[in-house]
Amino acid sequence: MTIFKEAEFREIVTEREPLARHTWFRLGGPARYFIQPRNEKELASALARCRDNSVPIYVLGGGANLLIPDDGIDGAVVKLAGEFAETAIDEDGTVTAGAGVDMSKLNLRCVREGLAGMECLTGVPGSVGGGVKMNAGGAFGDIGNIIRRVKLMDATGTAFFAEKDDLVFAYRSTNINAKFILQATFDLTPDDPEEILKKVKEIWFFKKNSQPLNAKSAGCVFKNPRQLSAGALIDQAGLKGTEVGGAQVSEKHANFIIARLGAKSADVLKLIELVRQRVFERFGVQLELELEVW
Repeated sequence: MTIFKEAEFREIVTEREPLARHTWFRLGGPARYFIQPRNEKELASALARCRDNSVPIYVLGGGANLLIPDDGIDGAVVKLAGEFAETAIDEDGTVTAGAGVDMSKLNLRCVREGLAGMECLTGVPGSVGGGVKMNAGGAFGDIGNIIRRVKLMDATGTAFFAEKDDLVFAYRSTNINAKFILQATFDLTPDDPEEILKKVKEIWFFKKNSQPLNAKSAGCVFKNPRQLSAGALIDQAGLKGTEVGGAQVSEKHANFIIARLGAKSADVLKLIELVRQRVFERFGVQLELELEVW
């Protein structure tokens, strides 16, 4: 029996929504409830209903760094829409983007506006909210370096701001504990759009030549151990091309797992454990997941 009977929920809640269509892996089962709130009021109302009925809540961004179980999620999956997928650029060049904004599209818009600083996210998939939460980035810089402030909402539905001085960004992590990131404001620098685009193209071609960007994957699976490359360790362990069911360690970049035709989430999980075991046996290094597994 649904807990979302009222008219206020009809346009934002669906049941048994296939989650595979919302992730880059294109794997996983359905969500018991799939909620797409369009503003803070709708989000707070949905959270209250879940809380009152002891329904666990999962937050879905762009689905780029996520693996959903084959059986799906027995809870509420929230994907921010509406005003959370909008971007505002003030006259002074201040950029404020909702958590649901696609980072690649935001990057290109900043190029057109002649605002530099976002180029470090070239080739990094996902949404702004997810990018902030995991301090997305890479060799060319991280999103935390350009954050001015973020707007958050806790599990009770209370929204509040956290300023730059309140935030700590580390390698693929932040000190943000709030349930939801609603929006982020960025510190960017005016520059020649042609020069910014040139840098974006350089980064894009570098990644295109070194990563399987056209395959069904979720980006890097493992965090880089201190002063080491997870991809290099996996490669040196002879694991490139290794397959479990429909999951395969990429031949192009060993820290990527590709979901081929017929793949299951269970195949990816088994391959992850195989890679971890082989790397530990060879180098004594315990690889830590960068991929989020629900």
